[in-house]
This record gives sequence, structure tokens and C-alpha cells, in this order.
Amino acid sequence: MKYIVVLLVLAAGTYAIRLSGVLLRGRLTLPDWLRDLLPVAATTLLAALVATAVFTDAGHLALGVARPAGVAVGALLAWRRMPFAVVVVAAAATAALLRLAGLP
Repeated sequence: MKYIVVLLVLAAGTYAIRLSGVLLRGRLTLPDWLRDLLPVAATTLLAALVATAVFTDAGHLALGVARPAGVAVGALLAWRRMPFAVVVVAAAATAALLRLAGLP
């Protein structure tokens, strides 16, 4: 029961945050320098999430070869505009084959 309450509270909070963006759009004016940085901020956040997922394991630094190689293959295929399923399968297969070969 408490999980349902937590889920509902989180859902309501998410909805409130999204609704506030719509309601405050006309009232809030951002400086030009901040407006120019917003697209860069989204890209930077995505890069940080990728780096965290690639180079850490259970909160600890993990500098292996297989995971970064899989991400590199996935990034290359995504850049070449391959279908999403192909990107995911190729990235996972690359990491799995390198781990099978004994690389960390």
C-alpha cells in the first residue's frame, strides 16, 4: 500500500513540474545568455549520463574495454542513422563478444 502512495505522490509531483512549465512560460523571461545555454545544457546532461553509465559500475569507477567499445559501436551506428534495434543489438553484441574474449 505504501508503494502505491509513493507512486501517486511522485506522479503528482512530475505532473506539477510539467504543468508549471506550461503555466509559467508566458510569465518567465530568461536572459539571452541563459536561453543560448539551454540546448547545450541538455547535450551536456546526456553526455554526463552516458559517461556515468559507461565508466562506473555499482557506484565505483570501472575502466574496462568492453562497455566503452559497445557504446562506441552504438554511437557510430546511431550517427549513421541505423535503426534503433540494430544500434542496441550491435552495441550489446560488441560488449558481449569482448567480454567473452576475456576483456573486462
